[in-house]
Amino acid sequence: MSRLRVLLVDDEPLALDRLMALFRQLPDVEVVGTASDGQRASEAIAALRPDLVMLDIQMPEKCGLAVAADLSHGERPEIVFVTAFEQFAPDAFEVEATDYLLKPVRFDRLRQAVERAKRRRMLHEAVAAKPAPRDDAAAYDQAIWVQVRSGQQRVPVDAIDWIEAARDYVMLHTATRSYIHRTTMSALQRQLDPAQLMRVHRSAFVRLGLVTALQRVGNGSVTLTLRDGATVPVGPHYLQSITDRLGLAKA
Repeated sequence: MSRLRVLLVDDEPLALDRLMALFRQLPDVEVVGTASDGQRASEAIAALRPDLVMLDIQMPEKCGLAVAADLSHGERPEIVFVTAFEQFAPDAFEVEATDYLLKPVRFDRLRQAVERAKRRRMLHEAVAAKPAPRDDAAAYDQAIWVQVRSGQQRVPVDAIDWIEAARDYVMLHTATRSYIHRTTMSALQRQLDPAQLMRVHRSAFVRLGLVTALQRVGNGSVTLTLRDGATVPVGPHYLQSITDRLGLAKA
């Protein structure tokens, strides 16, 4: 992949300087410009056509959420919000944010967000070139349609790494972002092919091919660690079938 072209947007000069210093430590990225308010950010995105925009939320002229919401889908860059406030996270993912970083930005989280943006760009290209699923695979759903700000979005099942329950909703976690979807775990168990996403707890499904470790923690509980570092609890009733599928002796 070619170098990732990045635009930095923040109304605080010190915050811009910090981001610039952090980006100098990352390989295969190029900071192509900066902007200090929402209106200049929109103009810079149109003029520079960056691959990734690091976007503050609370700014003069136009807030970062409005900047992201106004972007067209055709030539849209990846958006990583950078803010001091946690409460905007649900709104950020409604405008299809790639990631959401809290200030002061840690280098490890910035690197993770940039890698996610790179994977997301490559996945977009791969999905566009991928053939449609065969009819004989139709016993289970091949995709889940989720509500997003602009309407409905199709999330391919084979792009989902794991799923967790969240009250009346579920969170679908992919390599590039997470989606909130209103359904139940029981309904998903009927929809999903267990060869792809296996139920490992009453509140979680996991793609077992992404599991890198199975660990016993306090009180006899067991967790799975995934390739991206996420940890998922294992319910006692699911443990034997999971260890069988992973080719392990019972934990």
